[in-house]
Amino acid sequence: MNTYKTVSEAHDALDRGELTVEKWVGQTIARAQKSELNAFLHFPTERALEKAREADRTQALNGGKVPRQKFPLFGIPLAVKDNLTVENVRTTCASRVLDNYIPPYTATAVARLESAGAICFAKTNLDEFAMGGSNENSAYGAVIHPTHSDRIPGGSSGGSAAAVGGGFCIAALGSDTGGSIRLPASYCGIVGLKPSYGRISRYGLVAFASSLDQVGPLTTSVEDSALLLDLMSGHDPMDSTSARLPATRTLAALKQQWSWKGLSVGVPRQFYEPGIQNEVRVSIQAVLDQIMQDGGKIIPVDLPHVKHAVAVYYLIAVSEASSNLSRFDGVRFGVRPPQATEANDLKSFYKSVRSQFGPEVKRRILLGTFALSAGYVDQYFHRAAQVRRLIQQDLTKAFESVDLILGPVSTTTAFRRGEKSHNPLSMYLNDLFTIPANLAGLPGMSVPCGHDAEGLPIGLQIMAPIFEEEKLLRAANWVEKRGYPA
Repeated sequence: MNTYKTVSEAHDALDRGELTVEKWVGQTIARAQKSELNAFLHFPTERALEKAREADRTQALNGGKVPRQKFPLFGIPLAVKDNLTVENVRTTCASRVLDNYIPPYTATAVARLESAGAICFAKTNLDEFAMGGSNENSAYGAVIHPTHSDRIPGGSSGGSAAAVGGGFCIAALGSDTGGSIRLPASYCGIVGLKPSYGRISRYGLVAFASSLDQVGPLTTSVEDSALLLDLMSGHDPMDSTSARLPATRTLAALKQQWSWKGLSVGVPRQFYEPGIQNEVRVSIQAVLDQIMQDGGKIIPVDLPHVKHAVAVYYLIAVSEASSNLSRFDGVRFGVRPPQATEANDLKSFYKSVRSQFGPEVKRRILLGTFALSAGYVDQYFHRAAQVRRLIQQDLTKAFESVDLILGPVSTTTAFRRGEKSHNPLSMYLNDLFTIPANLAGLPGMSVPCGHDAEGLPIGLQIMAPIFEEEKLLRAANWVEKRGYPA
């Protein structure tokens, strides 16, 4: 496994001559290929090794030292969720529909990290088209939890989380539509950040629900999360939803001393309903107690409409998915199976192509198409959009009296594989605490804060007002530095 936990540690090792980038990337790929976690789908090995050799030449020209100022991620092996495009590297979204797709361009988020020196060594497994919370919906098989083989790693970015949590790499990229970075980060005991909507370009991210999707990092430390955010953020003219804001400078802000004195922390009443695993509740309370000891004020806040968040999300998300996935028809995009080529009419052609979608994707397409159909769009989609605005207003009002909102990421630690596979509603309710941040476009992250009796990680969720990632990361860094043992 990878012995370097942070970017800084890896760069120090390169400076000391303990390894070369080519050797490191090669070893990383070899270990990942032998992994039994099923976290990795594709390995652009030659591309990665060529970039590694180029990095070694650059380091030699720099007197054997890592050029950190110019390349903050110099030589760092990066795993990329397989719904983010990398030029000439197979991108499948873990779906048979895109089994042979080779994109002609690289996602902006990936391109910016590679420009900073990172090397994409693998594309990671996910729930098909990022639709799922357990990573059991991949067409290429389920991902296994990195430390407890009978548990799920969370989804949909479970492959990226397992890659980092399993020690195969320092950092990975994921996407978060309703909790798909924060949930697997919590379950796998790592740091996961969902930035504000528009903070990081979505160009090159295969769309699931366009008004909710956001790219973000999964890392072993808050410091590295801040570093990746700073490098990926900033306006992108290729994405019409990209905020016209400069890149963040959160890493520098982490070096400033943080104190909770004079700050208020909101604790939503709705996040502490019966049904939360007791060990999760105790771990969150331990953090709140430390905050009070440091001078912070804990204030109960009311989010009266958040009880509708799951219903609202699963109407808006599936409606947008129904529209976005219509392009995968075997004509513009998608695999065209032999039976489609032999079809005598258009209906048979589409049936043979779109039958390749997995059951969860089909379920969401059907739900979304129904919610947008004539006679029902006002009753379902438009009503959901109205309640979404009320949830946004609840959170805006809450942030008028508190600086941050803290709570659990999930009601429980990682559940057993297959436990919720046949109960979609139970699986959907798993996103209850993470969905509000997506509906409101707010930044949120998961930071490890303890373990349960079986050694399964527990994550603390921190949410901040929109575009206040600096405050979010500084608070998360404080939590991380305290350390919360089992």
